[in-house]
Amino acid sequence: MASVKLILLEDVDNLGLAGQEVRVAAGYARNYLIPKDLATKASAGALRRIEARKEQIEAARKKALEAAEALAAKVNEAEVSITMQASEDNVLFGSVTARMIAEKLAEQDINVDHNAIKLDDHIKELGNYEVVVKLHSQVTATVKVWVVRG
Repeated sequence: MASVKLILLEDVDNLGLAGQEVRVAAGYARNYLIPKDLATKASAGALRRIEARKEQIEAARKKALEAAEALAAKVNEAEVSITMQASEDNVLFGSVTARMIAEKLAEQDINVDHNAIKLDDHIKELGNYEVVVKLHSQVTATVKVWVVRG
């Protein structure tokens, strides 16, 4: 399988940081990274542009980390109560999803993307759970979720 050498213009999860040279599949480069301006083909000109933007990239990276840490403090203190219908043996009619948790957090003015909420599987029983929220590559938080009978 052919691979392409690129220089990342932005930080990409599970791939690398801005300014790094990476090798990826041609389709991933052609269909995702290059159209979204996350990377460019490796060349001397691209390296010069990245070097010129290095301070801006570092400042943006630091700002994103600080924002994620501030949001993590809010999330760690948050408790979410979700009312669901359940059977006599506490099994839910349906399940609690990451999207439902994100909506309940939004009601408390804590805006978290539902994709950042890491559930191994949907919650399918009444009870209390601690759910991990990945806010940044270096920052995770835990929200307490109470699933109660409605």
